[in-house]
Amino acid sequence: MSGIVDLVQQHESPGERQTKIVDVLADAFSELMAADPDAFRSKFRKMAAGPFAFYRGSAPLFYADMEGEEDRWADERTSRVWIQGDLHAENFGTYMAGDGVFVFDVNDFDEAYLGHFTWDIKRMVASVALLGWMKAISDAHIASLIETYVRAYMQQVRYFVDSDRDHAYSLRLETTDGDVRKMLLETRLSTRVDLLDKTTLIDEGFDRRFRRGPGVRELDDAERARVQAAYEAYLETIPEEKRFRSLTYQVKDIVGRKGFGIGSAGLPAYNILIEGPTQALENDVVLSMKQGNVAAPSRIVHDERIERYFKHHGHRTAISQRALQAHADPWLGYTEMDGVGFVVSELSPYVEDLDWSDLTEPEEMAPVLDYLGRATAKVHCVADEDSDPTIVGFQTEDEIVEAVSGNEEEFVKEMVDFGMGYSEVARDDHRLFVDAFRNGQIPGL
Repeated sequence: MSGIVDLVQQHESPGERQTKIVDVLADAFSELMAADPDAFRSKFRKMAAGPFAFYRGSAPLFYADMEGEEDRWADERTSRVWIQGDLHAENFGTYMAGDGVFVFDVNDFDEAYLGHFTWDIKRMVASVALLGWMKAISDAHIASLIETYVRAYMQQVRYFVDSDRDHAYSLRLETTDGDVRKMLLETRLSTRVDLLDKTTLIDEGFDRRFRRGPGVRELDDAERARVQAAYEAYLETIPEEKRFRSLTYQVKDIVGRKGFGIGSAGLPAYNILIEGPTQALENDVVLSMKQGNVAAPSRIVHDERIERYFKHHGHRTAISQRALQAHADPWLGYTEMDGVGFVVSELSPYVEDLDWSDLTEPEEMAPVLDYLGRATAKVHCVADEDSDPTIVGFQTEDEIVEAVSGNEEEFVKEMVDFGMGYSEVARDDHRLFVDAFRNGQIPGL
């Protein structure tokens, strides 16, 4: 083990490490905690459930550690690759791409930013090690699983160098098998009607409205007007080639939303019900308008060129998703409300997260991790000069291959060692976090 793993395990006492954990979380979330302490008590209790849940919710801590680590694979270009920013084993799944095809891919872009391509890989492999540990898989098998992921990543990057088909490549029904293909097949069974039935009802005027209940907040006239104005501004951010005809986009209902997952605790959000492509009620569409948050990698990337590129965090999230997905959601856009950025996207019935609960043996997990390595390579390589040359003006795949050229075995070994070592750090961090939280040491809660 080397770098930050050595630093944490050999040079920080448990007390010093606990102080760092508390300080980093407080610094990252203090404003949101002050605005909604109940949401963060819920978030932190979910994080306390286990090491993997803690790891999922503590991306700022990971990047605080990365700031102190040397990275031999990051040069002037490979340190400014568009990355997902919070890559872990549960941030993959299915969605329907803008061209109507079901795709298995990275499916969360709230933390997307520009940084070292290795940060995504390192965060992912540590999550694989944590997942394997929680399934009582041996260290030897965990190391093999990480190696499978990293080698698949590099193989796919080299394929993109040779073929230049990064935008055409995707993991879909025709290019997958096993558990991933089964997941895509099951996703086809989902329907918009099922989603609408769960979230809406037909009122006495024979029109659709949101259901009121837990997690739904009624808006007063003033707040609704502000959301409506923000929605109108959002429509202008949809690329012309992705716009529908004029019947679409008429607002039917707006509500506030609460009760998001670990990563989005405390972020103000709204659901907007709009007319679909026809007047048939089954074609209505539900949009999510969620406040953008500070991307975890941006806390250690000090680059004014990148900071100036984004108008606000909602803009960053939407633009990053468009860059990292070859065929993004046609509803994807951004807006502002009261000077704060929001990202807008469809609440799609076809979004399903990868479920690891039934994948219990290494031989079951390995083929899935091979696909995850290829999916990671795809999002890195599609977001380059072919997507937006003003921010990434080079071919990402060429630069990554050049950085690793002649040392691929060392690269693979370093990623395996990091994943194994940092998962130990994360397990210790989880215990220290729980101790601090339950004893009232986190300010603001």
